[in-house]
Amino acid sequence: MQYFDCDYLEGAHPAILERLTATNSEKTPGYTTDAYCEEARHKIRTACGCPDAEVHFLVGGTQTNATVIDALLRPHEGVAAVESAHINQHEAGAIEAGGHKVLALPHRDGKLYADTLKSYLRDFYADETYLHMVRPGMVYISHPTEYGTLYTRAELEAIAGVCREYGIPLYLDGARLGYGLAAYGTDVTLPVIASLCDVFYIGGTKVGALFGEAVVIPRPEPARQFFSIVKQHGALLAKGRLLGIQFDTLFTDDLYWKISRHAVDMAMLLSRILTAKGYEFRFSPQTNQLFVLVDERKAEELRRRVTFSLWERRDDGRVVIRLATSWATKEEDVRVLETLL
Repeated sequence: MQYFDCDYLEGAHPAILERLTATNSEKTPGYTTDAYCEEARHKIRTACGCPDAEVHFLVGGTQTNATVIDALLRPHEGVAAVESAHINQHEAGAIEAGGHKVLALPHRDGKLYADTLKSYLRDFYADETYLHMVRPGMVYISHPTEYGTLYTRAELEAIAGVCREYGIPLYLDGARLGYGLAAYGTDVTLPVIASLCDVFYIGGTKVGALFGEAVVIPRPEPARQFFSIVKQHGALLAKGRLLGIQFDTLFTDDLYWKISRHAVDMAMLLSRILTAKGYEFRFSPQTNQLFVLVDERKAEELRRRVTFSLWERRDDGRVVIRLATSWATKEEDVRVLETLL
């Protein structure tokens, strides 16, 4: 079997495992107060160009989203996000379970656009009964999106501008952020994200770590005493140094960018192979996720030897499948898939 259904099938990058093994017998303070976490924070702040940013380490993406959103919202507020957003589709109602409604908005190729957001906020406050409604208290986006598409700097600036006009924070889910930053032709960098977002996180689970996400709060005002909120959500890892060591390793010698670029390179190689064989894409390939239009019968034949995610069924008898590469994908894996195709 060849495995292309997601980008977190493997364990962790060998450099991370080596450091975890080498430091296994050390005794350190808990709850991310150790020297390894502090060094990782320093490297992340430097990479973001935010020397005063708060950096907190959590374990997983859904946990992180639920914790951040709860920290930013008051009880009567909800979070505005596109219909295809991870928090709206694939988190088992975690946000609603925490007492906050996901306010779903239309999208284009998985992206939220400033004009859509502004129209929604304008109409909300134009309704004379809005005090009886769930107030949009923040905006959630992800980069890359659920469809592997990327925002441009101008698009992010426009969204941030609307958020500031209405006085609500902008939160960016970066579960696959490394693959977005390493994409060819992007003009979005970590310092750009830090300058425009009120909170964002740098994904580790899907980008080479065993587990872990680094929440960055460039200007701490939006989420005061976030450490205590993390604890309240059961998201504070007692052996916090396990997170610090991983992010310290990922942010040493540009490892995070190097392994992310490798995944993108493998995806681009696969996209060229698919194009040469006559396959079409549902969305233009940009990152490590490829959404391919396949005849349903062909998909069933392929499933005998290849794992992939079934994304949607179409009226023309074709399906959209997702093939994902990762930091650990080998070129020989792609070549085997080429033969199978």
